[in-house]
Amino acid sequence: MLLFISEKVENALKLPEKDREKELLMLLAVKLYEKGAISLGKAAEMCGMNSRAFLALLAREEMCLNYDEAELEQDLKNRESFR
Repeated sequence: MLLFISEKVENALKLPEKDREKELLMLLAVKLYEKGAISLGKAAEMCGMNSRAFLALLAREEMCLNYDEAELEQDLKNRESFR
C-alpha cells in the first residue's frame, strides 16, 4: 500500500525531515492499534520493531493496551501450560 501526502501537507508537518517517514509510520501504527484495527504484533512489525519496543512506544505515547478479559484468560491458560 502506498499513501500519498501532498507536498503542502508534508511541508506543514512538525516532524524532523530526517525521520519523518519513520515517525509517520509509528504514529499510524499507534493509532491503528488504539482503534483495534491492528494487533500489537502487526503494529510493531509495521514500525520495524519487536513487540517489547512497541510496548515502550505505547508507554511513551501514553496509550493504553487493547487487552480484554478474554485475552487475559487466554494468557493465564497459556501461562499454566508453561509450568
